[in-house]
Order: sequence, then structure tokens, then C-alpha cells
Amino acid sequence: MRPALPSHDQAAKTRAMIYYRPIVQLGALRPDDAMVLAGGWGWFSTAERIARGGGSDLVPASAIPAEWLARLTSPRASIAGIALDRHRLMGILNVTPDSFSDGGRFTDTAAALAQARAARQGGADLLDIGGESTRPGAVEVAIAEELRRTAPVIVALRADMPGMPISIDTRKAGVAQAALEAGASIVNDVSALGFDPAMAAVVAKAGVALCLMHAQGAPDTMQADPRYGDVLLDVFDALAARIAVAEAAGIARARIVVDPGIGFGKTTAHNLALIRRISLFHGLGCAILIGASRKGFIGVIGGAEAPDARMPGSVAVALAAVAQGVQILRVHDVDETRQALALWQAIAQPEGTR
Repeated sequence: MRPALPSHDQAAKTRAMIYYRPIVQLGALRPDDAMVLAGGWGWFSTAERIARGGGSDLVPASAIPAEWLARLTSPRASIAGIALDRHRLMGILNVTPDSFSDGGRFTDTAAALAQARAARQGGADLLDIGGESTRPGAVEVAIAEELRRTAPVIVALRADMPGMPISIDTRKAGVAQAALEAGASIVNDVSALGFDPAMAAVVAKAGVALCLMHAQGAPDTMQADPRYGDVLLDVFDALAARIAVAEAAGIARARIVVDPGIGFGKTTAHNLALIRRISLFHGLGCAILIGASRKGFIGVIGGAEAPDARMPGSVAVALAAVAQGVQILRVHDVDETRQALALWQAIAQPEGTR
């Protein structure tokens, strides 16, 4: 007896479980049929075709389905006025007493402003202001306290450097609203709209950019034995679902940035698996942000116990990410990362090879 053909629904489900990760390459020596990745500096002529639960193989770019190919190749829209045809540096400014790396150093507005100036001088393209630590084990901060920490700093930054895009790193709609009124133009939500039901409406109404980050669990419990079936595909699917939520709320995909959430409910092995194949996330059709700076796994692998001793390892991760087309790097050490990237670009992409 001839086997029954799969139903339309079954066939669609099967197609949905196939993923295409571009094998990113650089430089001028590329085949005529190569595709430019996300309107940026990389290109690809082959992709890793990944079947959930079924292994992977290499296929030519011509074998990638049209919908996937469109998302992989379409140029990313500017975010807060910043073009994403090259890598961008997001300087971290934590105005918290308890962040894992620099807690307590910039709680004073004058100190925060001095740090922001240093980041700008070092080459930061935008600044990310956070008033609630989301380190492993951190507890929730009251809205009033988070507002007290962040709003005055954003007001001061906007007055001092009017052209610098500012991102507010918060899970709370009230904090985001106040930050936007003070001059922020990006909302960086580590809960990907999952913490505060009012956040999506705030972002949609303001018409600003939104970063959706993946996290497994809340900060106080996320590192308690995190597990995945396939961390790369599970995180991809979770972000795709959060993009759908954002779009349903009226937030255009062109305004969305995705962050796989390195260190947020992930082991060292999980973090490495995500970074190693991070080019898969271009298939979401959004710009990609990576925030691995000074994270614990860098200390584990690099033998640097103190967070502020993890700069070299953080730069190594940044280089690996940009080589796969990641557009935004969220970093503590702006000047050092900028210098490393300048040398990498001079070697990998000499003038006139794009």
C-alpha cells in the first residue's frame, strides 16, 4: 500500500521545523550568486539547514525558502537614527548599587555623566541606562526606586549630549514611559514584554525601538539548573513568538532588535552554543544585539574571577559576533572593543572590499 501523503497542516509543521543559518563570510572574493547578509558587511552563498531533532547539512543559498531568504537579506532599518550597515557599540551605564560588574560606581548623576562622556569619547554609538540589576540572584526593584535612579541621569545625558541615542534597560512600563519622556528613544526589555503587560502599549504608542531579550526564568532563579531541548532552536523559537506578540501590539518588526540573552538562564555550554551559531538569528528579520560583556562564562573559560578583569575575553566574543553579522554589541569596555574591531575590520575588510 502506498503511504499516505502528509496533510497540508503536517507539511507546514515540518517546514516550520527547518531552520537556515547563513554561513557568513567576508571580503571581496565571493561568488556571483552570494547574498548580502541583512544589508551589512557579510555575505553568504551557503547555509546550514537544521532540522529540529534531525541533524543538519549544508545547502546553497538558492535552496533557502523565499521567506527565510527575504529575512536574511533585507537591510535592517535604522534604530533610533543609527544605521545598521556596520557594527555599533552600546555603552553600558548601570546606575545601580548591585550590578555584577560595576554596581555602585555610577549611582551619582555626576559620576554617571562622566562615565557616559568617557563611553562617547571611546566610540559608543548609543548608551544603555539601567536602574535595576538583572544579575543572577537579583531581586526586583520597586518602580519608584528605579525611576529615582534612572530619570535624572537621562535628563542630564540628554542635556549634555543631545545627539546621543539613549536606551532604557527596564522591564517596567512606568519606568520606560518616564525614560522616554526624559529623552530615551529605545526600550531594552530583558523580559521581552513578558514582565509588565503594559509595556507593549507604551512602546507602540511612543513609536520607539524595542529590544526583545530571551531569558529563561526571572533573575533571582534563572541560573538554577537551566535546561533546553536544543538551546539554539529553543531561543530562536521563543524570540519569534515574542516578535509576534510585539507585532500584534502594533510594534513594527523594523523597530525590533533581538538579543539571545547570553547568561540569562544559560550554562556556559548554552552560551557557547548560541554564540557559535548566532547567525541563525538573522532569520528573524531583525537586528541582533549581543550582551556578553564581562559575563561569568568568560571568567570561567578565560580564568578571570573578577568581572573587570574579563575585558580581553569580552572583546574576543565581540569579534566572533561581528564576524557573523551581529549589528549591536552591548559592552562595558567601549574603547578597547572599538580598537579591536578597527583592527579586525582593517584585516578582514580592507578598504574597497565591501
